[in-house]
Amino acid sequence: MADSQPLPAAPCAAEYLRATLRSPVYEVAQVTPLQHMDKLSARLGNNVLVKREDRQPVHSFKLRGAYAMISGLTEEQKAHGVVTASAGNHAQGVALSATKLGIKSLIVMPVATADIKVDAVRGFGGEALLYGANFDEAKAKAIELSREFNYTFVPPFDHPAVIAGQGTLAMELLQQDAHLDRIFVPVGGGGLAAGVAVLIKHLMPQIQVIGVEAEESACLKAALDAGEPVDLARVGGFAEGVAVRRIGDETFRLCREYLDDVVTVDSDAICAAVKDIFEDVRAIAEPAGALALAGMKKYIQQHNIRGERLAHILSGANVNFHGLRYVSERCELGEQREALMAVTIPEQKGSFLKFCQLLGGRAVTEFNYRYADADNACIFVGIRLTRGHAERDEILAELTAGGYQVVDLSDDEMAKLHVRYMVGGRPSKPLRERLYSFEFPESPGALLKFLQTLGTHWNISLFHYRSHGTDYGRVMAGFELSEREPEFDRHLSALGYECHNETQNPAFRFFLQGAAERN
Repeated sequence: MADSQPLPAAPCAAEYLRATLRSPVYEVAQVTPLQHMDKLSARLGNNVLVKREDRQPVHSFKLRGAYAMISGLTEEQKAHGVVTASAGNHAQGVALSATKLGIKSLIVMPVATADIKVDAVRGFGGEALLYGANFDEAKAKAIELSREFNYTFVPPFDHPAVIAGQGTLAMELLQQDAHLDRIFVPVGGGGLAAGVAVLIKHLMPQIQVIGVEAEESACLKAALDAGEPVDLARVGGFAEGVAVRRIGDETFRLCREYLDDVVTVDSDAICAAVKDIFEDVRAIAEPAGALALAGMKKYIQQHNIRGERLAHILSGANVNFHGLRYVSERCELGEQREALMAVTIPEQKGSFLKFCQLLGGRAVTEFNYRYADADNACIFVGIRLTRGHAERDEILAELTAGGYQVVDLSDDEMAKLHVRYMVGGRPSKPLRERLYSFEFPESPGALLKFLQTLGTHWNISLFHYRSHGTDYGRVMAGFELSEREPEFDRHLSALGYECHNETQNPAFRFFLQGAAERN
């Protein structure tokens, strides 16, 4: 086994390089392929390569950092065992690493963790303890247990040994292609980005290293803006592998010094990248695994990059299968290959034919309608695009010139998450109705708490929930309320769920609100 001299708290670049070169990760990890993406390269006008970390035994890069740290523990520490908190890839990396080294591992996972991930931890020889409603509660429990039983806590990213272990990926990249112009790296807590950036910049500083964050969990960008790590007010869980509230102290120090740039992308762009990876190399990436490619595509467009050699890291493939439904629905919007619109057409024979003729042969991908009144019909329509945003603007102009009232819903989250599945559900009587969007924790009792807090005091006039494979449920609910209801606002605050008043949302007003309330 390689010499595992412990690193200081804040190693210099040379110390990180030595630790990476000496890292024993290949006792358990694989050298993963750097694969050319032919279709995407032709489409983007650059040579695009993907680093296939989904090919690791745990289907993610996390094995590298976990093994690097655990293998470097003292014999006494190994005898006591290790503990960590994770609902995803780090959990599996720790479990397999500990098993390989013949030591006990305890993984604390939130109660709502998907069975596939719990089973994977146990399959790699780890003991899984389900505790808490979220990662923060699970982490607090893991740290408590580490103190009580003298386990060593293995952090997912903010530790020099973990960072050095992740840096082995960068060494492979240079060995596989020393002529790269840019490398795009996903950022959650920053362990992978820090490990890659410090090694690349120490050995080949001409190669740019770009960090990519999900807009819903951009903790590095927030830290860069503030000048220090800060807690995000909320974190979206769609790309759960990077859903981190606060960047690590050491990872922030390194990312700030060695990353060339940082770019953020939305969920639709991530979904489009998942599809790109599947179509090119037939790999099914988890959302966080496709994050770097989504950032690469945005960066190419923003900076008009052509003819370069660009690598991105497919960081993981531990996807919840039911989450692919959401990816499939949103990827066309993320690639600007579909537009969603609300259009008012006359309620008479031949209206839909005339509408389609005006579209000029463009394909209709979705059409939702239900009779509402004798004069006009509000339709929810999806239209296939071949030329992106410019074509969407053309369609809006053509429909407006044709005398139609039209609203673009392509960027309206309420329309995409809820209304498209509920078109036609108008109330049969006038209602004084207020609409809210909620984020329910995906944990037992969340709906019951909602109903006990609000549902027993006010009539719920509308409710829609659809699982999208994240750590919280996105819910739309309507209530019968008068103009001033201070008691409702107090109960809403007591509920404690993230919520927004959506009563003026155009998709709601077009398709679900009663005629009397719209006028």
